[in-house]
Amino acid sequence: MISLSGRHVLVVGGSRGIGACTARMAAQAGADVSIVYRADSAAAAAVVADVNAFGQRAGAYQADASQEVALTGAINAAVGELGPIHGLVVSAGIFEGVAIGAMTTEFWDRTMSINLKSTFLSVKGALNHFAAGASVVIYASTAGQRGSAVYSAYATSKAAQIIFMRSMALELAPKVRVNCVAPGWTETDMVDVPLTELGRENVAAGFPLGRIGQPADVAGATLFLLSDLAGFITGATITVDGGMDMRG
Repeated sequence: MISLSGRHVLVVGGSRGIGACTARMAAQAGADVSIVYRADSAAAAAVVADVNAFGQRAGAYQADASQEVALTGAINAAVGELGPIHGLVVSAGIFEGVAIGAMTTEFWDRTMSINLKSTFLSVKGALNHFAAGASVVIYASTAGQRGSAVYSAYATSKAAQIIFMRSMALELAPKVRVNCVAPGWTETDMVDVPLTELGRENVAAGFPLGRIGQPADVAGATLFLLSDLAGFITGATITVDGGMDMRG
């Protein structure tokens, strides 16, 4: 069992989906957990309650992750209550598609702000609070590795996250390790509509492992990267897609 005992894990975008699952699993592994959430206070409170139920300290802090002052304030508050950051997970993001010909500059800018700018601001806000040996995990996407029709803005933001991660891994070493996890289709509310439109059975048939990914699949890879088991891994992207990328 992976142990994160005695550590503080901060999840930006931790009230729902993969981020919430990661927060809960980190608590199961012994970490104190703080989350930053944008709007859903009830969902954030539920995550905090679950972390407490595992016997760990928890805190939830409201902020738009694309706004520097608000996000920095939330991170500072989390550190003030739970101490230095041993693990930072950047999960904030949106998944929206539109054809290039119909795409507005407002759509493009919003995608880059929420998916990419928030990544930069999360790391910058945490920079002076990292414990020695800290680990940063950024949620990219297989779309950022191969491109995606109709979701070109999303794919571009995710590809940029990967190269930003590699740049940070060089700049912040040896004190901080930085890696990405790149999920394929994963069952969350963020992708419920496209999965329904495509048909879940059709999507599942595209996975060599025969099923759609679950949040715990991604969270498990994240906990590994946060742990000492990954102490010699930095600048890497772990793909969690049930083998789908092998099919092109």
